[in-house]
Amino acid sequence: MPAHSMGSPGERYNQDYSDFVRNVKKKTGIDLSLYKEAQMKRRLRSFFEKNGYHTFEDFFHRGLNQDGALLSEFLERMTINVSEFYRNPKRWDVLTTVILPRLKKERSRLNVWSAACSTGEEPYTLAIILDTLLKKRQYSILATDIDETVLAQAEQGLYSDRALKELSSHTLSRYFDQNGTYYKVKPFLQGQVTFRKHNLLNKAVQTGFDLIVCRNVLIYFTEAAKHDIYKEFNKALTVGGVLFVGSTEQIFTPSRYGFETEDTFFYKKVKDVT
Repeated sequence: MPAHSMGSPGERYNQDYSDFVRNVKKKTGIDLSLYKEAQMKRRLRSFFEKNGYHTFEDFFHRGLNQDGALLSEFLERMTINVSEFYRNPKRWDVLTTVILPRLKKERSRLNVWSAACSTGEEPYTLAIILDTLLKKRQYSILATDIDETVLAQAEQGLYSDRALKELSSHTLSRYFDQNGTYYKVKPFLQGQVTFRKHNLLNKAVQTGFDLIVCRNVLIYFTEAAKHDIYKEFNKALTVGGVLFVGSTEQIFTPSRYGFETEDTFFYKKVKDVT
């Protein structure tokens, strides 16, 4: 008798989910056990029931294993794609007036990583800010996400006015062309951002960054996963470089990861950690 047919309904449900996590990791390389379990179960159950499946086992074998479109949609659901330009504007003001001027003073060129960039609002916000502070050849922005669908949207650079509500009319006209009811990022700004697929739970995408922006995604990971991600961010940053996190993602013991608090939600790397 299979293991998942024994025990209480709760035990069978947990076993069903454990088998699903193992199967998904084997198929896609994504380890769902590193995400907060209760949140992930709720999101996935809502998704598979909406698509007519009743168990994780059924969803995997009859759904994800056989339907490429469903698999793509599932992978898209693994990321939270709610974003806008200058989300939480006061934090971006601190970046513009405190953090970047200090970095600019200390180095001739800035390498920036927008991690878990979703549909591109964050890296393009960075590009707008850096365009006002530096010349074109003085900075580069790498934007990464695990989800190829949102990366394709980001590369297209097309946004509704809802995503742009924090922008002044001057900024809007300088950096966007109106395209019907949408706005398209102008080519000169698009050219400053390189998009690439990357799983945050893997090794850092590369090293030598002066600023890493990773906001409103770490809250979905377990403490153990966050621990590993912070260590990878430390490796990826130059000494004096900064990690900028979301407004619900304060690091309570930054020294554990070789950081010190430079401002609220901004952490300066002061040493390498192993």
